[in-house]
Amino acid sequence: MNTTSLGMPAFPKAAREALNNRTLRGNLRHATHTIRAKRARAVAEVSDWAELREAGKRIKDHTLRHLDGYLEQLEESVTAAGGTVHWAADATEANRIVTELVRATGESEVVKVKSMATQEIELNEALEAAGIHAYETDLAELIVQLGEDRPSHILVPAIHRNRGEIRDIFRTRMASWGRPAPEGLSDDPAELAEAARLHLREKFLWAKVGVSGANFMVAETGTLVVVESEGNGRMCLTLPETLISVVGIEKVVPTWRDLEVFLQLLPRSSTAERMNPYTSMWTGTTDGDGPRAFHLVLLDNGRTDTLADEVGRQALRCIRCSACLNVCPVYERAGGHAYGSVYPGPIGAVLSPQLRGTASEIDASLPYASSLCGACYEVCPVAIDIPEVLVHLRERVVEGGPAVRDGNRVVLKPARGHAAERAAMRAAGWALARPGVLRTGQRLASRTRGFRPRTLPGPGRAWTATRDLPAVPAEPFRDWWLRTRGRKDGAR
Repeated sequence: MNTTSLGMPAFPKAAREALNNRTLRGNLRHATHTIRAKRARAVAEVSDWAELREAGKRIKDHTLRHLDGYLEQLEESVTAAGGTVHWAADATEANRIVTELVRATGESEVVKVKSMATQEIELNEALEAAGIHAYETDLAELIVQLGEDRPSHILVPAIHRNRGEIRDIFRTRMASWGRPAPEGLSDDPAELAEAARLHLREKFLWAKVGVSGANFMVAETGTLVVVESEGNGRMCLTLPETLISVVGIEKVVPTWRDLEVFLQLLPRSSTAERMNPYTSMWTGTTDGDGPRAFHLVLLDNGRTDTLADEVGRQALRCIRCSACLNVCPVYERAGGHAYGSVYPGPIGAVLSPQLRGTASEIDASLPYASSLCGACYEVCPVAIDIPEVLVHLRERVVEGGPAVRDGNRVVLKPARGHAAERAAMRAAGWALARPGVLRTGQRLASRTRGFRPRTLPGPGRAWTATRDLPAVPAEPFRDWWLRTRGRKDGAR
């Protein structure tokens, strides 16, 4: 487990601070509405999208059920192709492996392909502590790194920044990381892209070690796949002498035929493109072409624990398209930083508490970072029922119960601060199981509706602070039905 969640405030507090930032809200609204509109048009072009979505779901579910076998096959295929496979149980072990591999080359700098797995384990910070500088080469990740910031979106990590802010970051920070920004740099997108291109070119030409993640790994051949839109990733994958890829174990797919499905689902769901601009694939090493040494670090870091959860394991289907973020009303207003994780938005609300557990304040609050509107499920290209997992995790937070942590079966204690919620749910369950009690309660509520308060007292105050209490009808539905139709049907 990494330390990202330690010291982070609960989601409601972090989101409240973000809501006060009008510039941030404007940036998010413009970006998410633009991306989701383009995605809707791209998906509408495909007549068999529902069938593709179902195929992606089934392939992922099959792979997860047989994950051990496919990972062993992947290791054999990578090794046979000239690569070396390393297994990392957690972030600490993965960071140690990568650090030792870089040190063995004698280098003190690496260039990086955009990788959420390396952000998850805080690899850059681990390398920095070892005296090794890691340079992000994805444009958005470069902006985040130069601004000493954190990613706010899966697809567009700098979505919370506008062009003026990016220009200022380039002007003030580029020189300390390498080639400075050109004199008189404006906020024109073409000028900003050219400044980044010139700055990064030095890194590509001098770097001897590249670090990447992967979108997919093909067990059949040992092939790794990276999809990106800029081409910077391909430079990192082909120019360095040593390539180290850190990949979550859930990214494996059985065959090339399976890969075909995801290469149709991912571009349209993420960048709203019919085909990804740069799809790079590599299999081990080849004499005279590409890196001379290839290392694959297979990362667990809570994934096996998540796999043990029959409801929650569907989060491991995620292909990191970010479609759920772009339709989420909560993310649109709060932004990614409030989630306290490299995985923001709806998928982060279900994935982070499973990978990291729910012991911290932020992770215990993430399952509540949703209105349960279901929009995330509707757009997910692999049909992850995020609302179902959110409710499941809410139950775990409130009630505790059996779970798997670090490979061991444990019984979690209920999180603090939910005693009133537990009492209310138990009382409701007791009443709903007793028709007579329920009927009496409904009639009493109807006859005393004139005394209904505008807000609830005590713990309920937080609920009514942002919503109105539902109006109580003059007559319960049961009584209305009995009066108007029930007697005709012979009901009592």
